[in-house]
Amino acid sequence: MKSDRLLSVLLLLQTRGRITADRLAAELEVSRRTIYRDVEALSAAGVPVYAERGRSGGIRLLPGYRTDVTGLTSDEARALFVLATQGAHQALGLDGALGTALRKVMAALPAPHRPAAELTSRRILVDPDRWLSGPRADVRLDELHTAVFTDRRLRLRYRHGGEGPARTYTVDPYGLVSKAGVWYLVADRRRSPALFRVDRVVTASVVDEAVRRRPGVELAEVWSVLRRRVEERPARIRVTARVHRSRYGMFARIVGPMLAETPQSGPQSGPRSGPDGTEEAAEGRGKTGEAGAAEAGEQTGEAEAADEWVTVRLDYPVLPAVGQLLQFGPWVEVVDPPCARAELVRRAREVLEVYGASPSDGPDGDAPAQSLPQRAPGTPGGT
Repeated sequence: MKSDRLLSVLLLLQTRGRITADRLAAELEVSRRTIYRDVEALSAAGVPVYAERGRSGGIRLLPGYRTDVTGLTSDEARALFVLATQGAHQALGLDGALGTALRKVMAALPAPHRPAAELTSRRILVDPDRWLSGPRADVRLDELHTAVFTDRRLRLRYRHGGEGPARTYTVDPYGLVSKAGVWYLVADRRRSPALFRVDRVVTASVVDEAVRRRPGVELAEVWSVLRRRVEERPARIRVTARVHRSRYGMFARIVGPMLAETPQSGPQSGPRSGPDGTEEAAEGRGKTGEAGAAEAGEQTGEAEAADEWVTVRLDYPVLPAVGQLLQFGPWVEVVDPPCARAELVRRAREVLEVYGASPSDGPDGDAPAQSLPQRAPGTPGGT
């Protein structure tokens, strides 16, 4: 709307002093001609705004002029209290409101505080997506958003796990939650808390009935209950495994939610990362040539094989879930229970059948693979 844009122009000029027409046009996503028309409209309304010609010219307000604009619109107030990142505001259709709200806040700050606030906005960036998370499914929040803010019931067609036929539910929404970039609908179903992942909602329609939430219960309370259910879900399979130290960092990032105990191992030997991310020798540092290498070898000896492995314990909800560990190849070995080892053997044989290979085949099909980790003493099949 033109009135919103005029207010934005006024606030930008009040905050920054002098701005070129090109810069204003870029920030407000309009043409330069539109900016000049807006400046004329502000001048006609009694705002002392004028343009300076020349290389260092621009548009500015008369020195000493300030306007007290303190009223926030409903959308702007909501945008300020959505405790999430810019992606969350965009999904809710509040990214435009966020921009105008921040400009109002900036204009209200005392002049000495503005440089620090502007510097923060340019130096801090929050990206909610995990590395290598892949493209996310399109999420449509329109109907869910409407039901949440109008206190109406929702009828959903929802596909559990992204597979199988969709089921129909009538729910009483408490609100929407964005966790690690994934949106969830928190609601009551038959007076009990339920969690629905938004990208699995096939269709959603607002029911012309008032929501039937439990009296005195708020979104944060229901979310806390549902989160505990997910995080504290009892595991039926406790797996003990050994992980090669060189792969432990990657291993922990991938299977982190399944880790039940911290690693158990001796002092680290072998390569370790320096402050710049490069590898440093753990033993014999400060010595060069054969003397340093010989001393390092004497200090580690046979114990090095054991120290290169860390023991971890993981909790899995079902036995087939241990198949996750196959992606680490020989760098992870399951020690216990026997049923977990048997499950991995079964899965590995299925893969070999697909590729028509035998366990003795190497990468070329005719020679065993080289440079595999040495098994820790005491492990099944180890020395």
